Amino acid sequence: MGQALNILDVKGVSKTFPGTGAAKNTVALQAADLSVQENDFITILGPSGCGKSTLLRMVAGLDTPTTGGITLDGKPVTAPGADRGMVFQSYTLFPWLTVLENVCFGLREKGMPLPDQLAIAYPFIAKVGLTGFENHFPKQLSGGMQQRTALARALANNPRILLMDEPFGALDHQTRELMQELLQGIWEDERKTVLFVTHDIDEAIFMGNRVVVMSARPGRIKCDLPVTIAHPRHYSVKTTPMFMALKAQLTEEIRVEVQRASAQVTFGS
Repeated sequence: MGQALNILDVKGVSKTFPGTGAAKNTVALQAADLSVQENDFITILGPSGCGKSTLLRMVAGLDTPTTGGITLDGKPVTAPGADRGMVFQSYTLFPWLTVLENVCFGLREKGMPLPDQLAIAYPFIAKVGLTGFENHFPKQLSGGMQQRTALARALANNPRILLMDEPFGALDHQTRELMQELLQGIWEDERKTVLFVTHDIDEAIFMGNRVVVMSARPGRIKCDLPVTIAHPRHYSVKTTPMFMALKAQLTEEIRVEVQRASAQVTFGS
């Protein structure tokens, strides 16, 4: 088997937000380097406000780096594009469209004939467990079902990389665990490349084959740890010595950063 290829390169990327009035500029992200290989599932873990979402938004083309550059398949990222599928924490479905119409939306925008749209959409709707709900509107769905629809919509567009910003953060614990297993199963089948932002350590380990830990603001990439737990993964892996050891290591990494962030607030440094 050949060596995996880098499809995404983040080089020297930082982000500073200008202050308003007398307020100082805010350095959200220090110069960061990150290489993502084909079929990687990378979870980005860190305390609140450390620049995780800022980094993801720059990869998506929704924000522009202050310094450095981002390339996808060797081409500079300068704006949003269909080669990057984005799933947010908030439910971003079009409320006036049905599940099927939401999943077909990007395909329709590309000018794809309706029979071709349906041939792609129906299997993904089935894959996320929503067969029978094709004609429901978002307001008729639970939060978990809305996120399943958003995931199917992103996958239907066949992006080179899937960008997920705490996509399960608004769900209850049981639904969140079901969605984690669902996404893991889809990744094992589809082998999409995924960048997944979370602040949940268990989720970061269970989902990822690499966990990138970010420091407290101004954020920087503190460490990049491999997760060598075999696939397919079941929730029973959470009780294994390998999982527990990695959780202990990551818990300490994050605890140090949370303490540092707290000290910055307390002493104004």
